Amino acid sequence: MSVRSDEFFRIVDALVEVQRSEGGQFSSFSVRGKRFGYYWPRTQTVGLKQTLTEQQALVSERPEVFEEQFTAGGFGWVVVYLEGIEAEELSELVFEAWRLSAPEDLVEAVPDWAQQNPHSPTSAA
Repeated sequence: MSVRSDEFFRIVDALVEVQRSEGGQFSSFSVRGKRFGYYWPRTQTVGLKQTLTEQQALVSERPEVFEEQFTAGGFGWVVVYLEGIEAEELSELVFEAWRLSAPEDLVEAVPDWAQQNPHSPTSAA
C-alpha cells in the first residue's frame, strides 16, 4: 500500500481548475484562488483540507498515516503519508479537499466530469 508522487499529481491534475504553485520546499494547490492542498517531496507527504470531524477521525483511526497539520476557518488540515495510503482513498480525500474549496457552481459541474474521469472517487459509483 503506497502512492507514488506521480500518482498523486495525476489525481490532482484530474480535477478541474486547479492552480499549482511552487514554493521553496513544497507545491501548493488551489481552485479559484482557494488553497486545498500541499505536497512536500522531501517527506513524501501531502497536506489536505478536510472538515474538522474528518480530520479528527482520520488522525485517531490511523495515526501512522495521518497527522493533524492545523485548523483554520472551521477546517482541519491533515498530513497524509503517501507510503501508507492507497490511491483510491487518497483520490477521495483530494476530491473532498478540492470540493471544500471550490465555489458551488464549479462543484455542481463536477458530476459530468467525474463520470468520465478514471481517477475521480465518484467515477466508480
